[in-house]
Amino acid sequence: MQALSIEAEKYSGTAFQTLYLGGGTPSLLQARGVKILLSELSSIFDLSHITEATFEANPESLTPVLLESALSAGLNRISIGVQSLADCELERVGRIHNAEQALQALEKASKAGFKKISADVILGLPGQNWSSLQNTLSRLLNLSLQHISVYCLSVEPHTPLASNLPADLPGEDAQANLFEMVIKLLAEAGFLHYEISNFARPGYECEHNLNYWRGGEYLGLGPAAASHLKGKRFKNHSDLEAYIINPTGQLEEVEELAAPDKAAEEVITRLRLLNEGLDMVALSEKFGTVNIKALSDKLDRLTQKGYIKHEGGRFRLAAEYALVSNSILFQLLGD
Repeated sequence: MQALSIEAEKYSGTAFQTLYLGGGTPSLLQARGVKILLSELSSIFDLSHITEATFEANPESLTPVLLESALSAGLNRISIGVQSLADCELERVGRIHNAEQALQALEKASKAGFKKISADVILGLPGQNWSSLQNTLSRLLNLSLQHISVYCLSVEPHTPLASNLPADLPGEDAQANLFEMVIKLLAEAGFLHYEISNFARPGYECEHNLNYWRGGEYLGLGPAAASHLKGKRFKNHSDLEAYIINPTGQLEEVEELAAPDKAAEEVITRLRLLNEGLDMVALSEKFGTVNIKALSDKLDRLTQKGYIKHEGGRFRLAAEYALVSNSILFQLLGD
């Protein structure tokens, strides 16, 4: 935390609209640590314009004291890593909480006074089927949550799961079918599918993440943190020990994209916003017509193939291709 303060001082006085503590598990700081961290950040930055301040937490690390402390420190949104409400699925992927702890954590957050509560759910867990996934989502919906994120399981190299891959891991087709049923269930419950993996009741979309998808600027602090400031992208090394020794000397890469590349990047992130989509007139005003000509041609070709829809002056990713969006959006890059 001392190292974090030293790095933050480099950007002293900067004003922000949103704040996000995570990934990782900032709830491990517990009540006193969270208060100290927020107090320190408030003394360094201008946080007077903050409209949304999110706090990531795992169910097993949440206590009423921590929740009250987080609220009093200015945090007003919480994202809880539920993953599943089937104990057998949680055990298979090494989670240390159970379904009852996850439900209790969500209830504690609501009782503490959080008005914006989000739950993360994983699709494609070993042994998962529609019955278990529907049960997880239905129980979450009964708690009147405002936001649900549904991520497909990603098996990372050199993890216990990767070294002992379960035989009952749902394949890509099974995941696609499950995702279609998720979309239908959450839509019937009044949730807007506003981004590929994110669903929210109207007005409860994650403001912080919307800034990423709209090509906005942001500052990341800590090991492995990425930033986008003054047109430049940079990232810290992931070495924790090195960061503690020298917090301001950890830049791993600095990149300043040319206008056509920056425009392509923004097209890709904005197309993740399934309802909002991409306004080409606004993009042209921002980057210049000459810098988006090639992109416009590619979007037209993808529209002809049915992957993209062009309505009311906006391009939108066809909802049925949300789960395979990477392969479609990749076609907008390069020559």
